[in-house]
Amino acid sequence: MADLNLIEAVNLALRSEMARDANVVVLGEDIGRNGGVFRATVGLLDAFGPGRVIDTPLAENLIAGMTVGLSTQGLRPVAEIQFSGFLYPCIDQIANHASRLRNRTRGRLSCPLVIRAPNGGGIHAPEHHSESMETFFAHIPGLRVVSPSTPARAYGLLLAAIRDPDPVVFLEPTRCYRLFRQAVEDTGEALPLDSAFVDREGSHVSLVSWGAMMHDTRQAADRLALEGVSCEVIDVACLKPLDMDTILASVGKTGRCVIVQEAPRAYGPASEIAANLAEQGLMSLFAPVLRVCGYDTVMPLARLEHAYLPDAACIVDAVHRVLDVAPVA
Repeated sequence: MADLNLIEAVNLALRSEMARDANVVVLGEDIGRNGGVFRATVGLLDAFGPGRVIDTPLAENLIAGMTVGLSTQGLRPVAEIQFSGFLYPCIDQIANHASRLRNRTRGRLSCPLVIRAPNGGGIHAPEHHSESMETFFAHIPGLRVVSPSTPARAYGLLLAAIRDPDPVVFLEPTRCYRLFRQAVEDTGEALPLDSAFVDREGSHVSLVSWGAMMHDTRQAADRLALEGVSCEVIDVACLKPLDMDTILASVGKTGRCVIVQEAPRAYGPASEIAANLAEQGLMSLFAPVLRVCGYDTVMPLARLEHAYLPDAACIVDAVHRVLDVAPVA
């Protein structure tokens, strides 16, 4: 067992699954000789050769189209898109072909592919390198959408994504790539793609998040614990399908909920979770569900990035507000 950061855990999962299954191939811009822009594929070319580690042209629509074609011919391709903002050209192939193929062929063909991309801001990148893209893909029927928050979960969820018979968009939190290390054992055991994780149990408020914002959410829970506030922390991890059962069970215990997302506020997963809580868990709530989100604007460049991204202080403030609402006697 080794202490790995998140990008190393992704590399370990790719290496492990490529060794286990000869049908797994990886492709993308600079992923072979250079090992990828964030070095997620370092060493794979030497280990598995150019037939399974494929450097592509700088053409994201082509990469997505190749991935769809390969997946229909018995392979399990894993494509890397260098930055989340470069996913826009892929949406054509993902929405019109990958997500529909099982339905279009009445189950004769499936699309066992993974599209990997760093997701979100926090690394002082230029424009189109910091978008939070989960809403785009979670809205498309036929896709799974995953966003891990720790090295161990990145390893187990990526194994599951590669083995899944249908297309998975795997959004890796960019600012967590090298943020911290965690013990990760190469057991080959996958994690479920349809379950949220209860990070810690609590009794006063449920904090719900995913991806990079889990780091800030955990920090907020630590600060609140010093005030005597017991937070239950839920890592959604899989945004599609959404495990509302775990979230509803948590809110049934606490009666209060704050949902945290880095993406812009309007129409995002936080809104979907809040709507489901209103429909299915209203009688459990002592206070309105609050959302802590990014702004409905383009992610700013480096100097203003800190003003856009939610942080632990924003989450603590939202918890104070929901706690100020007394339950109805």
